[in-house]
Amino acid sequence: MSIGNYKEEGNPLILSEETFPIIEQITTGMPGGFFIYHADGAEELIYANKALVEIYGCKDMEDFKRHTGFTFRGMVHPEDWEEVSKSINSQIFYNKDNCDYVEYRIIRRDGDIRWIADYGHYVNTRHFGDVFYVFIEDVTSRHYKQIDEENAKRLLEDKLKAMKLLEHETTSLKIVHEILKSGMWTMEFNELGELESVLWSRDFRSMLGYADEKGFPNRLEAWTELIHPEDKEEVLRDFFETVSDYSGEKIFDSKYRIMTKNEGYRWFRSTGKLSRRSDGTPITYVGTFIDITLDVKKDRELAEQKKLLEEALEQAQHSNRAKTVFLNNMSHDIRTPMNAIIGFTNLASSHIDNKELVRDYLSKITASSNHLLSLINDVLDMSRIESGRVHIEEKECNLSEVMHDLKTIVQADVRAKQINFSIDTLDVVNDDIICDRLRLNQVLLNIVSNSLKFTAAGGTISVRVSQDQNAPKGFAAYEFKIRDSGIGMSKDFLAHIFEPFERERTSTVSGTQGTGLGMAITKNIVDMMNGEISVESEQGKGTEFTVSFRFRTVGNAAAVEKIPSLENARALVADDDFNSCSAVTKILNTLGLRTEWTASGKEAILRTELAMDAKEDFDVFVLDWQMPDLNGVETARRIRRLVGKDKIIIIMTAYDWAEIESDAKESGITAFCSKPVFLSELRTALFNAKEGKTVTEDLPPDNREVFKNKSILLVEDNELNQEIAKTILEEAGFAVDTADDGSMAVEKVRNSKEGQYDLVLMDIQMPIMDGYQATRKIRDLPDLSRANIPIIAMTANAFEEDKQ
Repeated sequence: MSIGNYKEEGNPLILSEETFPIIEQITTGMPGGFFIYHADGAEELIYANKALVEIYGCKDMEDFKRHTGFTFRGMVHPEDWEEVSKSINSQIFYNKDNCDYVEYRIIRRDGDIRWIADYGHYVNTRHFGDVFYVFIEDVTSRHYKQIDEENAKRLLEDKLKAMKLLEHETTSLKIVHEILKSGMWTMEFNELGELESVLWSRDFRSMLGYADEKGFPNRLEAWTELIHPEDKEEVLRDFFETVSDYSGEKIFDSKYRIMTKNEGYRWFRSTGKLSRRSDGTPITYVGTFIDITLDVKKDRELAEQKKLLEEALEQAQHSNRAKTVFLNNMSHDIRTPMNAIIGFTNLASSHIDNKELVRDYLSKITASSNHLLSLINDVLDMSRIESGRVHIEEKECNLSEVMHDLKTIVQADVRAKQINFSIDTLDVVNDDIICDRLRLNQVLLNIVSNSLKFTAAGGTISVRVSQDQNAPKGFAAYEFKIRDSGIGMSKDFLAHIFEPFERERTSTVSGTQGTGLGMAITKNIVDMMNGEISVESEQGKGTEFTVSFRFRTVGNAAAVEKIPSLENARALVADDDFNSCSAVTKILNTLGLRTEWTASGKEAILRTELAMDAKEDFDVFVLDWQMPDLNGVETARRIRRLVGKDKIIIIMTAYDWAEIESDAKESGITAFCSKPVFLSELRTALFNAKEGKTVTEDLPPDNREVFKNKSILLVEDNELNQEIAKTILEEAGFAVDTADDGSMAVEKVRNSKEGQYDLVLMDIQMPIMDGYQATRKIRDLPDLSRANIPIIAMTANAFEEDKQ
């Protein structure tokens, strides 16, 4: 029964991997190759015998698989596949025959193209479904014999002509190659225009680091496989386009990288041209190969230099434009407060008897003076930064003190504009750090001052400090977020905010004065402190600055010590600010207390009553001073009536304690804690409260009492400055003596009674004898009690050399 009858009767042929050895044995003696493949769209081979592998010029089965993809389509010449596919489909599916015959070309592993006769059987198998059994034989000789003799003669004549032309061109090219130190490649095509052979010159191989054909064979793949992946597609496209361009107009000219044997990727330029027959089919492809690595490197260096020069020129032009605008602005900005100072001074003199009017004029003079001073400070700071005269001085400091200083400095402006200002701390465990406190304060103050400047009355400014607990041992990482509800910034300005002399130029900020240096100074300081700063802003919605630092810690501050007497005690936090409530609650929990919180004073009282009814009294109360329904003092008073005198009640306030001192004493408050609340401060307040320390002991003492009976020698040559300083010091409680220059100061110290002066305030720049000389002479006095007197320098300069 024939194979076709099996299919017709529905009995699938038995074919499995166990039958392959039998098939191999049967086909071994047959002429030609044999293979089986799936009769589907993929045409994947199921079996191929050794003879088939040899026909394709492959070393072994693995080599054959790589060469053909182990598919029937991969075995057929790409240009013949469409005709082969149509022929098989026509014979099998349309003629209802289970046999087919077709001739087509194949490309051997060495690039040789051969003609094949294909005898196929279409069958159905039990294990593999529909398949083709195929026998093939090499019929190249027979195929070429069928070519017309006249055509063969014409082709031969064309080839002879081409060989003469090639001989002439080869001679010329050899001379050129010697001059250019280039390699050469030659490709021969058969009468049908198919690539027949490839020849790489000795110089070509040598440029790639290969000595002979063994390392770099005469195959097209030897070249294509070494081309850089990023260049390969374009290079091969250009190459094959010139081959397929029968007009002969296209010339191959490509620059690309290729992998050398010993030097990695290098840049080469390949150029080539085809000689063609009269019908346009290619005969010989000859090309050159030149190493252009140094040229590419030089071109890139020149391009980079050009780019840098263009950027530098643009930066210089931009800087010049910005400085021109800056000088114009400064001319206006300096004259404005100066005119105000002069004008209001004249007005005050004219209305000297009207105290209220004079007080108003003086406040405006003060505001104008402060603004003028800030302008001058910005210019001087930027000058020092650009000249490299700013240095970071790292010392031990306390982060909570830095934040309280910030709050104190901006408090007056915050109140004046009725800004809702808050400072919150989240998970800050390490208060004691090593950093440049002055510069850290300057960074934060610059940003907050900027927010104050561009936030309307009644707006909101918040400062949030958080600590990353994953910092390396001995370090603490902090993030400061300053957010405001101000006017925001345009996207164009946001890209230049940290550049010197830049200011937003919109109608919304036209009435706001400044140098355009504040943020540039801030960015430079942050960079010097190895920190990072970023900003997000949207016009009409506000701005948020984020500043990150990593500081060394002092000691093992991360190990939080709980208060044994308050461990597992119940605590209640009351604050209408959710962030503050959350931060304080976390701190109390960290200290070992069990904490609840509420957002109102009335709710705090209600919870206190409920806790007492349930016999689960609160032991500690932490109340915000200013809450909308019931303030902290009144809430404390009512809670104290409920719980008695033994419970701890702490008031948190962002303002001066003196404002509520008398009410606090009367309401029974145990202690105060300033906002922002840090873990160490709250722990100290709780510990002191548990030890019985009263609220009055926590209040700051009167400066006049502290400085009473303390004497200062003020050394200042400028009468106005001397008068101002003397008055301020006397108002603070000091007894003040003065000297007009350094020599007078030395004599006064030399002739003073023992202990007469507690401190010397020494101006640096003075006539007759400056502060440096005077200080040296005082230190050289024979009496040590006078020689070792503390001396503090006073100077309008703040350069590093002045400090040294």
